Order: sequence, then C-alpha cells, then structure tokens
Amino acid sequence: MHWSDDADALAPALPAIWLVRTDADPRNLTERSALRRDTARRVLAQQLGCHRNEIVIDHDPAGQPFLARPEQLHLSLATRAGIVAVGLARHPLGVDVERVDMEGAPPLDLLHPDERRFLEATASPARPFAFARLWAAKEAYVKALGTGFTRPPESFCVTLLSETRFGVLDPLHGTEARGDLRLMKNGGQDVLAAAAIILA
Repeated sequence: MHWSDDADALAPALPAIWLVRTDADPRNLTERSALRRDTARRVLAQQLGCHRNEIVIDHDPAGQPFLARPEQLHLSLATRAGIVAVGLARHPLGVDVERVDMEGAPPLDLLHPDERRFLEATASPARPFAFARLWAAKEAYVKALGTGFTRPPESFCVTLLSETRFGVLDPLHGTEARGDLRLMKNGGQDVLAAAAIILA
C-alpha cells in the first residue's frame, strides 16, 4: 500500500492512500462532506490525469461514497481534525482517521471482548494511541465491507500486530484480513491514527 501526505503526488501503483492536511475547520456534516469530495476530486484528477469535473463521486443507499465516474475503481474517504484521507484501489477498501484523545476514557463497551482485554492490559500512557488505532481499523474495515457501523463494532475483533499493521477476525464473514496503520500530526497539536484495509 502506498501512503502519501501530498495531494498532488502520483502513486506509483494502487492501492494508495493520501492523508491531506487542510486548514479547513468544517462545522457540520455538510461542510465535512464537501471538504472530502473537493479534496478527493483534486487527488483523483491528478492521479488519473483528468479534469476535476470529470470525477463524479456519489453515495450508495448506505451513505458510502463511490466513484460514479470513472468506474472500475474503489474509493474510501474520511475526515478528522483538518485531515482528509482519500483511498483508491482496484478492490473494496476502507480508510479512516481518528484523533488520539489523551484525556477521555475509551468506550470499552463498544469493543470486542478481546479488544477490551488488550486495552485494559495496555499501560495508561499508551492506551489512547492503542484505542485510536483500534477504532480507526474497525471503521476502515466496515467501510471496506460497505456496511458502515450497521455492523455492531463488538461483533468482530481487531488485533494490533505492530505500530503499522493490524489484523481483523470476523466470524460472520469468515474474514481474516490485514491492514495498515499510520500515526501523523495535523500541523497543530492533534495526533491522529490512520488505518486502511483492502478486501480482495
């Protein structure tokens, strides 16, 4: 998987994830959606060698974005704390970005029992980073499935294999998949965890 933080950079191959820093501070869902679409059109026009107006991003009935034109490629988008994540692949993919919250307690009741045990055993200073990685991975996975969190988040298990890799065990789909993780800063004080996964 190719990662870039430059919206104008060409990926040498797909799949690719762009983590684009913006100065935007969207105040609501409409503004966040517009920021995601505008950033994605910029990235995709550069990558595909076409004009931004040729990129058409639509949403399926579940609200998941997809490329209506050009077809044949899969798209995933996320926005958090001024970062827009744009994922492009030839197979279903999901990408997510989560802010590392150093103050709040993680909502353990939303996690798979094995994930809860892992976080409870994680040293306190590292727990916010571990939770942000876990949650970004979980959200990326359900985006790749196309379900979003109509799937209960505790119904499948994410394992942090390293600081840059995670695994998913989903008994409902018989899935054992692997994904990628990144930590980054948004140019301000926020640290963010990004996750991406491809389901071939």
